[in-house]
Amino acid sequence: MRDAPMIWIEGGTFRMGSDHHYAEEKPQHTVTVDGFFMDETPVTNAQFRAFVEATGYVTFAEIRPDPKDYPGALPAMLKAGSLVFTPPDHPVDLEDWSQWWSFRFRANWRKPYGPGSSIAGLDDHPVVHVAYRDAEAYAKWVGKELPTEAEWEFAARGGLDGAEFAWGDDLYPDERQMANTWQGRFPFENLATDGYERTSPVRSFPPNGYGLYDMIGNVWEWTADWWSSRHPDDAPKACCVPVNPRGGTQDASYDPRQPEIVIPRKVLKGGSHLCAPNYCRRYRPAARHAEPVDTSTSHVGFRCLRRVPRT
Repeated sequence: MRDAPMIWIEGGTFRMGSDHHYAEEKPQHTVTVDGFFMDETPVTNAQFRAFVEATGYVTFAEIRPDPKDYPGALPAMLKAGSLVFTPPDHPVDLEDWSQWWSFRFRANWRKPYGPGSSIAGLDDHPVVHVAYRDAEAYAKWVGKELPTEAEWEFAARGGLDGAEFAWGDDLYPDERQMANTWQGRFPFENLATDGYERTSPVRSFPPNGYGLYDMIGNVWEWTADWWSSRHPDDAPKACCVPVNPRGGTQDASYDPRQPEIVIPRKVLKGGSHLCAPNYCRRYRPAARHAEPVDTSTSHVGFRCLRRVPRT
């Protein structure tokens, strides 16, 4: 399956971001995007396998890191692998993400939990352990692109401009689970009342108003925009509202609090199956997260879009 079903998203103007949650979502501001076609679901294991088999592509997580790119790294750690969610069995300090993430040698999209694991029976689950360049390479192969943050958020809202969630203002309308998120006390208590401990098959939950599945939860999704710590200010006049904006710059995407880290970061959107009310309330269209371009994890995937040239 080389191509995935796509949904036409009519362009429009909307209020991007939020003034009521995390600081990086501020300020809410008006943005206009042109229409585009977007993948109905995140890219699945089956779709990504078709790409790899057709091209021989090797993902970032399958390549041994070059010591020159990671000065000071312990030689024993310079092995191919990826970050895997490894839940503790007791409460931990929620400020210390190392309590639930571990770097697993030989973990990759084929072996999502490391040696001994596989994606057998998971063809319709989102592909994970894909770094930014992997997502970009797949998109190019299918003749598509990765969405900008503005395009992604507009699509995720499903026509509900200003709503808290992609389906309205209630996280659990009529006690229904609308997305694959975490139930219980993160990271040690996973009640899995939605039926899934980790990723779920695409289309397991209702689509949004545009007919798009899994825009919230399941896996975070790469966007093409460089990270910035805040949104630009709102335009002072309607005539100045940005059209098809691109957020951030490569230089600004570095983390000034960690000057030793020289890897630029892109914006992730949508939250994942690890987002929980007691920890990461990012299961909202406005939410955003920074991810280094050389990082892959067991809860990050992507979807693509195809733009229509302006006439």
